[in-house]
Amino acid sequence: MSALPVIIVAALFLSAMLSALVGMWRRTLAYVIALGGVAVSLLAAVLGLFRVLDGGELRHYIGGWEPPLGIEYVMDPISAFMTVIITSIGLLLLIYPPDVGLSQSPRRGVPLYGLVLLLLAGLAGVAITGDLFNLFVFLEIYALASYALVTLRGGAAYMATFRYLILGTIGAGFYLLGAGFLYFSTGSLNMADVSRLLPPLFGTPAVTAALALIILGLGIKMALFPLHVWLPDAHTEAPPVMAALLASVQIEVSAYALIRILLTVFQPQYLDGLMVTHIIGWFAAAGIVVSSVMAIAQKDFKRMLAYSTVGQVAYIGLGISLANPMGLIGALLHILNHAFMKSCLFLVAGGIRQQTGFTDMTRFAGLGRRMPLTMTAFTVAALSMVGIPPTAGFFSKWYLALGSLDAGNWGFIAVILLSSLLNAVYFFRIIEKVWATSARSDSPVETAREPSRRITAPIALLALGVLALGLINAVIVTRVLGPAVAQLMG
Repeated sequence: MSALPVIIVAALFLSAMLSALVGMWRRTLAYVIALGGVAVSLLAAVLGLFRVLDGGELRHYIGGWEPPLGIEYVMDPISAFMTVIITSIGLLLLIYPPDVGLSQSPRRGVPLYGLVLLLLAGLAGVAITGDLFNLFVFLEIYALASYALVTLRGGAAYMATFRYLILGTIGAGFYLLGAGFLYFSTGSLNMADVSRLLPPLFGTPAVTAALALIILGLGIKMALFPLHVWLPDAHTEAPPVMAALLASVQIEVSAYALIRILLTVFQPQYLDGLMVTHIIGWFAAAGIVVSSVMAIAQKDFKRMLAYSTVGQVAYIGLGISLANPMGLIGALLHILNHAFMKSCLFLVAGGIRQQTGFTDMTRFAGLGRRMPLTMTAFTVAALSMVGIPPTAGFFSKWYLALGSLDAGNWGFIAVILLSSLLNAVYFFRIIEKVWATSARSDSPVETAREPSRRITAPIALLALGVLALGLINAVIVTRVLGPAVAQLMG
């Protein structure tokens, strides 16, 4: 057994509790505890990733109870990969000042950092748990924290949160029912044990119902088209840091959970027999096109990014549906790339609002001259979203296209190309306005300036990350994602 898997989650839970308690006495110290907790968790995640790549899986039995009776935490290449994404993005977003990123400053008795850490702990728990019911528990932990954080802006955020809460609860209920059917069928909740017991039961009504319910539940959680209706309002009304967490990490962890259950609990050949992957694939393809068209129609920057997120999640769904090595590598690589791209874009939105008071894209003329560093980072992330090499976004789309080619699915290749053109339409119009159009003399842009270093530092680091991930994508694929996919499909 190894303690690293449990340290990742325990550090986040412990620092969440301590920062909430200490925040009642001293707010600055609460922030230091929050940063320290995420840093410890990130260090454990990185160490775990290297240990897994060199020596195989790491397992920890909670309370010393071995599975299938006890709850098991597992770190393999894909779960270690996910925990590194969660904790690294979480650390960068915590640097962003809370009065801008969370729409309010921490006040005595308000556990603002504790909620963020609770959210990260739930996400990390989903990534490393090896138990179906424990996965539900972590899904609800991060959901409850996110409901509270989305409301911080007040006003319209309350209605957006209410819709998100209702649909999120429905999604969790579907997942729990599916896990219950699997338990009734196999007598176990441990993922590895259920996978061993399922083959003789394939085709039974209970197992088929379990599969359908789990896909529906996690499909709602990951906002897979057409189950995405909660996402645009929640992302638009959420504070920038929370919108970044929702778009770049939270929905992608749900996508990871779907990948994990479909490929390690159920068998790929069983899914093919039920046409499950084909159904997911064509819904994802439709989502890519529809969301891109909807993004073009928006005037509000954050709402455009929200619809863009629906399309980016659909890329991951497309990779899942291909169920071949290249397609899955593309899906997992896109989880990483999108985490950096979309976090950068939402933090840019926060910086623009802090300096100008608006997020209406029609008023962005001249921002490049007044906020050059921020808008350069925006341009890098936008080019990556379109898929311009050598940025990160190009390579995940490239692997998805290769997976579609291996599957002989020219329709998916056409969708990927069309979506890149549509992405270019809605991002290049902003780039043109920012850099090539002058602001009116009475525009608030004329009084804007580069935001503070606490705002620009994480934005710049995320933009550099987008470039770096593109340049080292071959290393990531050969060292991390290749072994992860081989194990998933083994």
